[in-house]
Amino acid sequence: MKHTTLACLAAMLLLQSPAWSAPEPTIPGYSLGQPQVARAPYSEADLAALKKVMLFSDDDALALRQSKPILADQVDAILDVWYGFVASTPELLRYFSDAAGKPDAAYLAAVRKRFGQWILDTADANYDQRWLDYQYEIGLRHSRLKKNRTDSARSVAQIDFRYLSALTIPVTTTLKPFLASKGASPSEVERMHAAWVKAVLLQTILWSHPYVRDGQF
Repeated sequence: MKHTTLACLAAMLLLQSPAWSAPEPTIPGYSLGQPQVARAPYSEADLAALKKVMLFSDDDALALRQSKPILADQVDAILDVWYGFVASTPELLRYFSDAAGKPDAAYLAAVRKRFGQWILDTADANYDQRWLDYQYEIGLRHSRLKKNRTDSARSVAQIDFRYLSALTIPVTTTLKPFLASKGASPSEVERMHAAWVKAVLLQTILWSHPYVRDGQF
């Protein structure tokens, strides 16, 4: 009975969430490169050092860019999978629910549009200062410092720290079939998938900054 209820909930969320569309010129709340985004407390030199420790190479950046044309027209299908996972995982769904504990369809729909753009931004592998600043902004929006503000949502105060990096696994595992769907060789799929694992983990590490005490990041 529980699994049936969760399946129905997942279907409801997918139906209520509008399809993500690449040509949309303005995505509400998407502020990469916008002047209102604060400068990140970490630098491009910090990023280079972190990438070095993670064994993130130029080849990984190339693999991410190779994935972009493969994934670009599959973004909506990818989001369906990810939203289905959230809907069937109460530990995650609570972060997108209202004060009464019910899924906030408007909040989920707003986040979905930015999530779709995040896929393309990740595949761009453009690690400049604007990108760094936006990672810090995303981290703030996960923490109690700015969560809910962008969409005027009435949800829980923050996404708990432990789930930031944990989500690397379901996000990248479910992405692999999409990388393999257009004729890339098994070795190319493995290469792109490995790059995505590194890229997602890299971002979640950067997003964690607002949760860490000053001087300890």
